[in-house]
Amino acid sequence: MQIRVLGCSGSIAAGCRTTAFLLDDDVLIDAGTGVGDLSLDQLEHIDHVLLSHSHLDHVLGVPLLADSVMRRRSGRPPIQVHALPETLDALRAHIFNGAIWPDFTRLPSKDQPVLSLRPFATGDVLEFGDRRVEVLPALHTVPAVGFAVLPPADTDAGAWVFTGDTAPDQALWQRLAAMRVGSLVIETAFRNDEHVLADISRHMHPAALGRELQNLAPGVSVYITHIKPGELDPVMSEIGAIAHRHAIHALTAGQVMAIV
Repeated sequence: MQIRVLGCSGSIAAGCRTTAFLLDDDVLIDAGTGVGDLSLDQLEHIDHVLLSHSHLDHVLGVPLLADSVMRRRSGRPPIQVHALPETLDALRAHIFNGAIWPDFTRLPSKDQPVLSLRPFATGDVLEFGDRRVEVLPALHTVPAVGFAVLPPADTDAGAWVFTGDTAPDQALWQRLAAMRVGSLVIETAFRNDEHVLADISRHMHPAALGRELQNLAPGVSVYITHIKPGELDPVMSEIGAIAHRHAIHALTAGQVMAIV
């Protein structure tokens, strides 16, 4: 298994794509603007989309993906969009409503739509062939989750964990304490001098990150995501000033992460 980083920025600018990861060639984890870097052939192979929450920078690729591949996938099962019930309700009400975008859960026909919305709950383990993805708790301004791509049962590898957008969350760390984590992708959206904004919007800043990483077992590779365009150097500089016991890197678009 491998995960390709399609986008990992907190917003858009030249060279910056919002959150999207591709598990092998058929499972999207979040669907931000990074999805647009895939070729049409690659888009056609996507069978599942996992959404961490309903915010636009994580979901806007879903309606555009449906429009791009609808004709190519004619006669095939619909793309399954997996998310919390509240996230799916938001998609129905605010995107697939005929005003913002056509309802591709009923197109090209009600009987054979290009999209199918599938609810999950925190703690569920989703199976895609021999791949397993656990739904993790998260704490954000809307109902939200993270994901753990679990390694094959016959290996000693650790899970690939993506926190999604989250404020400090005790429930997340309680679950990770019982899990072998190989790599952690965790957001840090703001600088320390923006800590009030970070708290209001339920995002992380470097000081909060440092406190949270005290809960993480040593030996885990940590990757920072969701940094705003133009803020990479100051945020990573503040993170570098934190006393910690982990190797911490800025996540980059195009990076490929193996789970073996």
